[in-house]
Amino acid sequence: MLTPKSSRPTPERLLDAAEKLMRTIGLANTTTKAIAREAGCSEAALYKHYANKEELFVRVLMERTPNAEPLMAELDRDHAERSVEEGLAAIARHASLFYADAVPMAASLFAEPALLTRHREGVQEIGTGPHVVRDALTGRLRRELERGRLRPDADPGAAAALLLGACFQRAFFLHFSGPHVVQPVEEFAPAVARTLWAAIR
Repeated sequence: MLTPKSSRPTPERLLDAAEKLMRTIGLANTTTKAIAREAGCSEAALYKHYANKEELFVRVLMERTPNAEPLMAELDRDHAERSVEEGLAAIARHASLFYADAVPMAASLFAEPALLTRHREGVQEIGTGPHVVRDALTGRLRRELERGRLRPDADPGAAAALLLGACFQRAFFLHFSGPHVVQPVEEFAPAVARTLWAAIR
């Protein structure tokens, strides 16, 4: 049974409202005033719980996007018990699905340079941003390098950029051109992992 909106805690109602608006009208058109109105509370109440709209966006991405938590868990996990290639394939799968969900919400920002600047500053204010996924994968690969599981001259940062860049590009093509121009994720993820692994093992 669904919980009535008014009986849900205010932070949850604000997160529900932010998710609904960001997914339907886009991040650029979603204001804190609109989020508060949708949640049935004041804008002042929103700022009691969240620093800014960008924090709500990050929370929606990381808590309401199905593959965000599995992706971060995969990046943090110690993969000593299985092959690096298998770990990279799992990361590529979750990253591909995560970006496929995130790209449409964020895309509207790029239509307005001033809004993009405000968004960038807001994200920096709360100490996060899309680079955290890249940094986590770089750290994960650096640990593998220290274990001797990568070739000595492998560059963890470049390898992370290659893997995640491919996943992001797949999401862009998926939305821009349609599913017929991309591999199904269950084929794409192991193929990207296999190709990257051939270069750094």
